[in-house]
Amino acid sequence: MTSWVFWALLSAGFAALTAVFAKVGVEAISSDLATFLRTAVVLCVLGAILLGTGQWQPLGSIPRRTYLFLGLSGLATGASWLCYFRALKLGDAARVAPVDKLSVVLVAMFGVAFLGERLSAPNWLGVGLIAAGAVLVAYRG
Repeated sequence: MTSWVFWALLSAGFAALTAVFAKVGVEAISSDLATFLRTAVVLCVLGAILLGTGQWQPLGSIPRRTYLFLGLSGLATGASWLCYFRALKLGDAARVAPVDKLSVVLVAMFGVAFLGERLSAPNWLGVGLIAAGAVLVAYRG
């Protein structure tokens, strides 16, 4: 349970469930309201986890740079969720989710461009295959 791979695979599984559950949940309401309700659930669950595990810390002890980048991350997450739920409202979950996962390709590119990360030739091949796979799954043929 201390391996990043374990947690990444769980994340993928829960993300898949998210798409399926969200597609059904967004049928009778606006995609923005659906995003709000999901976010409220996430907030409550995370608050309970922080309190239950003793991980809460005084807000004054958090560096300003951390606030800045977590704030930007939160804005990006919110925008992503709003767009994702709108896409689910309009399209098939089996097509929306793979296109959404083009974020993997963008993360690789941004990691190299902005974080100084290095990818090997096989890594770039994988990035290309992910991009091609997302396009093929989303293709309506």
